Amino acid sequence: MAALNGAASDLKSTFLKVYSVLKSELLQDPAFEFTDDSRQWVERMLDYNVPGGKLNRGLSVIDSYRLLKDGEELTEDENFHACTLGWCIEWLQAYFLVLDDIMDNSFTRRGQPCWYRMPKVGLIAVNDGILLRNHIPRVLKRHFRERPYYVDLLDLFNEVEFQTSSGQMIDLITTIEGEKDLSRYSLPLHHRIVQYKTAYYSFYLPVACALLMSGDNLDNHLDVKNILIDMGTYFQVQDDYLDCFGDTAVIGKIGTDIEDFKCSWLVVRALELSNEEQKKLLYENYGKVNPDCVAIVKALYKDLDLQGAFAEYESNSYKKLISSIEAHPSKSLQAVLKSFLGKIYKRQK
Repeated sequence: MAALNGAASDLKSTFLKVYSVLKSELLQDPAFEFTDDSRQWVERMLDYNVPGGKLNRGLSVIDSYRLLKDGEELTEDENFHACTLGWCIEWLQAYFLVLDDIMDNSFTRRGQPCWYRMPKVGLIAVNDGILLRNHIPRVLKRHFRERPYYVDLLDLFNEVEFQTSSGQMIDLITTIEGEKDLSRYSLPLHHRIVQYKTAYYSFYLPVACALLMSGDNLDNHLDVKNILIDMGTYFQVQDDYLDCFGDTAVIGKIGTDIEDFKCSWLVVRALELSNEEQKKLLYENYGKVNPDCVAIVKALYKDLDLQGAFAEYESNSYKKLISSIEAHPSKSLQAVLKSFLGKIYKRQK
């Protein structure tokens, strides 16, 4: 670990070095007798699914912890442990995405084929997802067992996984084949899906990890949690918007929300803004895999000026979030929250 501190100036480089350490430990886990084939499979699966994204969730743990310490230089030990918790979140993200892509019948993820669509993988990816999920407590046990907040960490990851899976369940049961009904879609339903499916693990979890490392009690920071959940909602609305209007080359995936009959912010707003004739077009074409149907829905979104509606939503969300953040009494937590908001405001991917 001695070399890690020397690379602290390059946060991402340091972070990736810790990934290599954790991966090596998992590939030598004494609880399982690896064969050469099984070790190679797990290593390939990890390299394909865990470190390939933007790594924002994981890096946010380190950023947040530094800001909670008022920007002072982290010790070698603190740096390694903050990076390790960041990677546990990236492992959780990989687990969710591997299984989510199967459920959504997706084709691409992060600019490459989904893991389950790789040669010789197929539905073995389901078990790979389970392995990814099981790696998290093994990492936590190895590196945090002696820490006073170890049990709180386990509780936190379990709680957030349950909330995310429950959000995914609400999302999936609103799109069951043969029971598609746009009249069920509303902003409260969309908000509920987003809060549970995205906001807890993407926004609250990194900050909660940093707070636990700082010796804080999470029960004392419910206001911070609420701001982060609101931020996660705004982030997912951005995601819904980019799924339709984003540049595929930039976002790294082909948007399929229209074909998948997703309860997207765009379709909910379209239903609110449409006249009867436009509603009829939506009902007839939304959720169809036919490219002509998708084109009709996208044209309708443009006619309804959903791009303008989104720009207004983004502006209002930003003002509300900044106001909530600046009302918080802790300057260090204000800095953490502003750092998060700065990373996502007006993002293109």
